[in-house]
Amino acid sequence: MHIRKVHFAPGFASFYFDDQAAIKAGAPMDGFVYSGAPLTGGFDGIRQRGESISILLELENGQIAEGDCAAVQYSGAGGRDPLFTAARFIPLLRRHLAPLLEGRAVGSFRDNAAFFDALEVEGRPLHTAIRYGLSQALLDATARATGRMKFQVICDEWDLPVVAAPLSLFGQSGDDRYAAVDKMILKRVDALPHGLINNVEKKLGETGAKLAEYVGWLSQRIRSLRSDASYNPVLHIDVYGTVGLIFQNDAERIADYLASLEKRAAPFRLYIEGPADAGSKPGQIALLAAIRKALAARRSNVRIVADEWCNTYQDVVDFVDSGCCDMVQIKTPDLGGIHNTIDAVLYCKARGVEAYQGGTCNETDISARACLHAALATRPDRVLVKPGMGFDEGMTIVANEMNRVLAVLETRRAS
Repeated sequence: MHIRKVHFAPGFASFYFDDQAAIKAGAPMDGFVYSGAPLTGGFDGIRQRGESISILLELENGQIAEGDCAAVQYSGAGGRDPLFTAARFIPLLRRHLAPLLEGRAVGSFRDNAAFFDALEVEGRPLHTAIRYGLSQALLDATARATGRMKFQVICDEWDLPVVAAPLSLFGQSGDDRYAAVDKMILKRVDALPHGLINNVEKKLGETGAKLAEYVGWLSQRIRSLRSDASYNPVLHIDVYGTVGLIFQNDAERIADYLASLEKRAAPFRLYIEGPADAGSKPGQIALLAAIRKALAARRSNVRIVADEWCNTYQDVVDFVDSGCCDMVQIKTPDLGGIHNTIDAVLYCKARGVEAYQGGTCNETDISARACLHAALATRPDRVLVKPGMGFDEGMTIVANEMNRVLAVLETRRAS
């Protein structure tokens, strides 16, 4: 089966691009937007609309395979690719990608994804968002051409077992970090709430008191709302390096604070994502390792999740091999082709580090469903509910796609 024609369509992502540097520096909110000038190159404002590009591969049999190019909310931060807009990149796609795609055989997803992931255009690799969306479309094309579900293509090409069991899902609250928690408890999400603790003054507190209060509230709220004691979600909070800001990236002081949060979180396990930002990959690895060592000395069970400066497959390998973290967020758009996400999850699992297949609120329904199929094949320890910051919408997309696939597998097994 070959690709007959390629189409590119501009679209909206499910959230917005935010200038993380400006927000961490204290940019004030004005309604839903932020006031002030952006600090990250490429931004016209501190918050601007999220954009996507749909890549549509029309096959010889008339079916159309889909993939959505999308980039993370905090583009341009922590070593990531710059801001992604449809107006800038669609002309490039038409000029350079369409001729390579039209007439191409789609029998092997892995080979096609690797080819385009390594491709250079005008002397540089394709933007990670493009490689991400194109790989989704290529996976869908192989599935449609061969009569398989997307996760089955991955299992076959990576020689992975088909496991008909649900995955652990992680809900993100956005700034609605109280009402969203109630929703997550009612839907019994496995890990919560993310929290979006990206500002010291309003969300963490100058001494960390605001987050401490929130963690205590989380524990109490789960215990009071859950229908029975069998529901024991993990608390997973992303602090975007702000804890490091208030403690001057001192690993001992950070560990003291995180250990105090652990007591407030009891009886639930606590994961802290991005406790500090050292400003570089080597510095980040060293700082996370020091925090983890300090926590061990305190006999603390707080789990450290790597995020910033861990963007590519090689970054994941380096963070895992260093032993600096308990879990790695594999931020799917940052890894480019989705085959890199597959390899990264498998690498983590093979070396005993927890794999969190994440991504961003700033994706689409198509990219979220493609990622779910990758997760069903590779079985990461945690899967982000996405896109959007409303929780319910992302839960509908991810959980329902998972349940559809599991229902098909169960019916096939019974027949």
